[in-house]
Amino acid sequence: MTDDAPRPRVTLRGNPALRRAVGLVVLAVVVSTACVFLGRWQWHRHVARDAAIRLVEQNYSADPVPLADLLPGAGADLDPGDVWRQATITGTYDADATVLLRNRPVNSEPGFHVLTPLVLADGSALVVDRGWVAWDDDASGEVSLPAPPSGEVDVTVHLRPDEPASERSAPAGQVQAIHVDQVLAAGGTDVASFGGYGAVVEERPAADVRLGSLPAPSTDPGSHLSYAFQWWTFAVGSLGAFGWLARRELLEADQPDGEPGAVPTAQRSRRRRTSDEDTEDALIDAQLP
Repeated sequence: MTDDAPRPRVTLRGNPALRRAVGLVVLAVVVSTACVFLGRWQWHRHVARDAAIRLVEQNYSADPVPLADLLPGAGADLDPGDVWRQATITGTYDADATVLLRNRPVNSEPGFHVLTPLVLADGSALVVDRGWVAWDDDASGEVSLPAPPSGEVDVTVHLRPDEPASERSAPAGQVQAIHVDQVLAAGGTDVASFGGYGAVVEERPAADVRLGSLPAPSTDPGSHLSYAFQWWTFAVGSLGAFGWLARRELLEADQPDGEPGAVPTAQRSRRRRTSDEDTEDALIDAQLP
């Protein structure tokens, strides 16, 4: 065949090495794309966590203000920017409407948060998480609750947003989430309340028996940022690794036996399935003198 003769057209159907190379490139693109999106997901989680930490650092130790400055009246929702702000409030605890929050351990120790409505002068109430009490030794769910301060009490709280309502059932007088409406219903009262609750900081006068202190919010940023960069490193690495494999497939297919660096046909055949055309060629070669 002269140099001017037309070259046979290379197609995927007739070139197994080319098919494998294209498959490797497609796989590289798919894996790399998935890694990029996983990295973006971890990045957004890092950004959200960083914003939550800044909010805690800004609000948690800020000077307390009257509750009306942040929640002007019953039915008002807590502004997201005021989460963890300290507020002062005066009222009377409705001890009979006390409810226990389940499945919220403190320092990995099982127990209950004690939720009690603090009734204000206008008849509305703020649900207050007064603290924590350990579970009984036999895990029967029976706990001895110290009474809250009687009469009028001045309370300082960290304001928290209303939690989503829980669909899980709970024993009488208990809840699975600090959703204000569910807490009040479990306590047997329908008093008007707010779109948020308070985690106690101080009570004046203090209760005769104090509950366990509530833990401070975590400011650990977690590993989201490092995970994001790991996924993006995997994205680049998959492109490089699968691209190198695809290039090797094409180079080995183009190298005839005997050339320096060529992979013998016997070795290449062990890595790929013998086609029908190869079988026919081998039978014809065997019959030739």
